[in-house]
Amino acid sequence: MKTPKRLQPLLEEGVIDGVVRQLMSGKEAMVFVVRSAGETRCAKVYKEADQRSFRQAVDYTENRKTKNSRQARAMAKGTRYGRASQERAWQSAEVDALYRLANAGVRVPKPYNFHEGVLLMELVTDAEGNAAPRLNDVALSADEARDFHQRLIGEVVRMLCAGVVHGDLSEFNVLASADGPVIIDLPQAVDAAGNNHAPAMLERDVSNLRNFFGRFAPEILATNYGDEIWASYQAGTLTPATTLTGRYVREEKAVDLDGVVREIGDAERDEAARLMRKEIRRADVIS
Repeated sequence: MKTPKRLQPLLEEGVIDGVVRQLMSGKEAMVFVVRSAGETRCAKVYKEADQRSFRQAVDYTENRKTKNSRQARAMAKGTRYGRASQERAWQSAEVDALYRLANAGVRVPKPYNFHEGVLLMELVTDAEGNAAPRLNDVALSADEARDFHQRLIGEVVRMLCAGVVHGDLSEFNVLASADGPVIIDLPQAVDAAGNNHAPAMLERDVSNLRNFFGRFAPEILATNYGDEIWASYQAGTLTPATTLTGRYVREEKAVDLDGVVREIGDAERDEAARLMRKEIRRADVIS
């Protein structure tokens, strides 16, 4: 096939030896099967911002680091340089997350190289050696659904122990490989400790998994792993070996209405006293 323009520099520099075929085209990137270092791998070519349907919502980019203050100002102003910097930061987020998670033992494609908006990584395969399908294209038995669900809950925990929340995890972002599920698509991954939306994103990720696997094994729909995982993380007790039940019940504390009324009354009295002092000072100035 004809070499895509964005892959030509990698071919010229010997990073890849050839392009086999296009594997898929998604909302944020196109993926190609390539040959590199004697192996069959895949190259993820990120789309330009104006060609993507997935927008960089502020929920995901909150608290992401920038290289310098000039870059941060440019990104805030939306200048041409700022938009280019934002694109690089968006792409680098996935690269950083992949290396971080792979080192933590999370089942993600092994990254090899990142060059000019192209991510070279492992090609995840099925038992026949073909590109592994996404979960949404796989029919599961009840036992397979239970097994995959438990494995993925374990991966969510392992990710969180590494300080990362996927942020967009669902059956569309998991591959059914020959030896189990592999998590993909991480440009929207967020730092668990530095993003205020991380708890809600983790709960949504876990809910997506629950709802999907619950189609094949209905008892999964009654589980509540999201709150249990986050509560353990907040308490500082979460490890990849933590035993979870899926039956967590969030503790609801009763509201101290009398205390709230007292706080309001104190605030009103403080404000009245402030206004009185202001009037006294004004009278002194006039006299």
